[in-house]
Amino acid sequence: MISLALLAFLVSLVVTLGVRRLARRLHAPYAYDAPQRFHVGHVPRLGGIGLLAGWLAALAALPLLQRTGMAGNIDTTRLAWPLWLLAVLPAFAGGVLEDLTQRLAVRWRLLLTLASGLLAWGLLGTAVPRLGFAVIDGWWSAWPWLGVALGMLAVAGLPHAFNIIDGVNGLAGAVALVVCLALAHVALQVGDRELATVAVVLAAATAGFLVWNYPRGLVFAGDAGAYLWGLVIALLSLLLVQRHPAVSPWFPMLLLIYPVWETVFSIYRKLARGDSPGMADALHLHQLVYRRLARSVLHEDEAEAMLQRNSRTAPYLWSFIALTVTPAVLFWRYSGVLLGFCLLFAVSYVAAYVGLVRFKAQRVFRRSRP
Repeated sequence: MISLALLAFLVSLVVTLGVRRLARRLHAPYAYDAPQRFHVGHVPRLGGIGLLAGWLAALAALPLLQRTGMAGNIDTTRLAWPLWLLAVLPAFAGGVLEDLTQRLAVRWRLLLTLASGLLAWGLLGTAVPRLGFAVIDGWWSAWPWLGVALGMLAVAGLPHAFNIIDGVNGLAGAVALVVCLALAHVALQVGDRELATVAVVLAAATAGFLVWNYPRGLVFAGDAGAYLWGLVIALLSLLLVQRHPAVSPWFPMLLLIYPVWETVFSIYRKLARGDSPGMADALHLHQLVYRRLARSVLHEDEAEAMLQRNSRTAPYLWSFIALTVTPAVLFWRYSGVLLGFCLLFAVSYVAAYVGLVRFKAQRVFRRSRP
């Protein structure tokens, strides 16, 4: 598996650099007044192409590496990565088109991720087979279409959740990297080397992308990269729970509670203001952290100052993520414990958000002056 990871890392590293150089002439620049803009100048948003290239190159090379003794005992038939590719392509293609033109309407992006959800169900049979509690699972199994609908919602929705948190250097990529490694760990615990392979390869491709993304922000993942992360991680989560009854369905939920809750909370606050949930704004948690906690950078060069504030934002949220990934990996069998941590995160998120909005967090993190 190490050889596959190394190949994915190198391909992603090289292709992302190549795309960065070529995309300057191809992509439509981000509007200077876009609320989600936290950089100066025009940075290519096609890092998703490097991610896909690294992920696919390693999976496609698996049979060759096995024949040369450089890959372990992985069942390529059970892996079925071409079916994964077919499920991912509609949403990924829409993401690339949006990254190039900035003109693909939100409804079309939603339809394309829904198409990927339908393909995932049709090709891979993805569904949520249980909820992890005996009182509910008997009733849940009597209505299998509910599991199919929830599975399709997960595949269609998680890409947009990753797109929402892809606002500062190193944030969405670090979340994807850590989540993939956690999924690979549990997959190996239950003996599923095939799912572990998919997760490790995506983590390695993400690491190759992060070389250029953090801290300098030389390239962004864009919609295509966020959609690839969301789709593959959603498929990994669903198939891991489907194949192995020992794995609680709340394990991937706790792993992904940050992007999922960010999305749910964003929809709520926009509807509460009478705005469309699809309207972009600058009130996500990472944007508040950028303005409230990472803003104290004094530099004559505006671009350099903004870059330093951007790069300082992600580490605040990395510690937040660690508080969900750690209990998820420790208690991946126990639904009650995992659900409790999900609720704790939701409460902590709202408290942190309200504190930032009311400027309270600044007093906590402000440096003492002599």
